[in-house]
Amino acid sequence: MRTAVIAAQAPPRAEESRPVPSAPKPAEERDLVFGGFRYTCRIVRQGAPQTAPLLLLGGSSQNRYSWQSHEKWLAPLCTLITVDLPGYGSSDFLPAAYDIDFLGDAVQHMLTEIGVPEVNLFGGCFGEVVGLRFAQRHPESVRRIVFAAAAIRLPELYSEAVPRLSQTLARGDIAQAADGLVRLFMSNPEAGKVRRHAAVARLLQHQFMNQTPEDIRKAVEHNTRLVTHGCYRPLPVPAVPSLVFTGEYDTLCTPQMGRELAASMPGALFTTVKEADHLVTVERRQESADLIARFCTDRPVDDLPYCTPVEVPHPGSAPAPA
Repeated sequence: MRTAVIAAQAPPRAEESRPVPSAPKPAEERDLVFGGFRYTCRIVRQGAPQTAPLLLLGGSSQNRYSWQSHEKWLAPLCTLITVDLPGYGSSDFLPAAYDIDFLGDAVQHMLTEIGVPEVNLFGGCFGEVVGLRFAQRHPESVRRIVFAAAAIRLPELYSEAVPRLSQTLARGDIAQAADGLVRLFMSNPEAGKVRRHAAVARLLQHQFMNQTPEDIRKAVEHNTRLVTHGCYRPLPVPAVPSLVFTGEYDTLCTPQMGRELAASMPGALFTTVKEADHLVTVERRQESADLIARFCTDRPVDDLPYCTPVEVPHPGSAPAPA
């Protein structure tokens, strides 16, 4: 086990009957092996938690450190867990023959190894694909579910872009691939006002331009995995408190796709975050962290100034999976 020290954050002011949590402890990193593949998780423990540990599963271009900017709002409330699953981040390369079931089972393996029987589950973008399969296959391990910028079908924009982006990456034209990825993930500026749109676009461009050959190899394999195996299976979803949200101008996983996902989950709520697109958790970090924290501690999420009115999508609005 490796241990990395992070700065302790001051806990937020407690509500009347709410105990004040202690400052988070230094982060721990655990190297684990599942199915012969090495992977790494990161744990920021909270000694006086207000809720179950929060497992954060990010998108394919994110890693276990991508949520550090959210920790000052989330870590004072509960233990946080992030992970580079096999095939992602710094973990071992995972051939595309290994499907989403394998990744969902890897999540359960991690929780068993670190001694966490139950989590509040957050999944953003591709993290929802893995998180939903994990919840479907291991419902006993899930207390609440929050999904963001997600869908139960591959977006047409993604399916159309995958062959082109994969070929571009495979021939090493990183600049062209980076331009294409930024356009894929971010809304057209004319769609509506998005907070920090230009700054986030530059951040993404920089991130994509600095990929290593191994990063590129994994990205191509990730695209192959999704296209080959798909992102959704119509299995039962645990009947736990659930929330789906996205940016109001998300053009990749649109608000309607979010409603379809929520409609496939028992009693799930749905909302959009104002002035944001697919990268809602980056563009509006504090607001998305607040929304996740509120839901995971059973506080109201109605009438929040940064969200549109909360909906309960009817199951009939979810189309049959493609």
